[in-house]
Amino acid sequence: MLHLEVPGGGSEVLLHSCCAPCSGAVLECLLANGIRPIVFFSNSNITPVEEYELRRDELKRYCTSLGVTIIDDEYNHEAWRNFVLGVPPAGRRGGRTPSDFETVEQFCIMSEVPSQPAALTPEELAAAPERGPRCLNCFKFRLKRAAEYAAAHGIPVLTTTLASSRWKSLEQMAEAGNWACSSIGSADMENPDGHPVLFWPQNWRKGGLQERRSQIICEQNFYNQNWCGCEFSHRNV
Repeated sequence: MLHLEVPGGGSEVLLHSCCAPCSGAVLECLLANGIRPIVFFSNSNITPVEEYELRRDELKRYCTSLGVTIIDDEYNHEAWRNFVLGVPPAGRRGGRTPSDFETVEQFCIMSEVPSQPAALTPEELAAAPERGPRCLNCFKFRLKRAAEYAAAHGIPVLTTTLASSRWKSLEQMAEAGNWACSSIGSADMENPDGHPVLFWPQNWRKGGLQERRSQIICEQNFYNQNWCGCEFSHRNV
């Protein structure tokens, strides 16, 4: 089994989880290393809601069998879709506009709209290939939700099972996770009692975990799908 050390030397992490199949070997490895994970299911990308509930309930079943706490985040597919396509939410958050902030990046963080390195339209983002800019925005949305929870509950380290899938970009994962955790510091005025959170970009594919992942899927007879859950990914299945 892969030997793990939590950054900072702690023993508690918030594990953002996308589904049971991707979480099985990760949870097993964390527990074997004496690390206490709290699972955070924040996946508003999944549609329809029935699919979301199937994946959530399968993960709950597995966490219960391990005695691991699982937190079910609020499901808001519309907010997720607006974020990944760069569409500002209806109205203004708190009545504020970009001119109220020092930088565009700060406005994007506070308004839950991602800043884009290039001027991509919503149509271009929707049509982007897997591992493209839309996926990066998706990771940012979900990991920001997780980072906010960790900060509010004093959990010092965040990691994600998204890094266990060979279909996802590890580089995008690290970028999104670091962005999400750094955004906590940018939002001090919104969360004055929050705690700093460090992103742990662990590669959950190495150390035999990829093979163990497949074994646990069979052992647990997990509900398993071959797309991430969003409508953009599903069209390519």
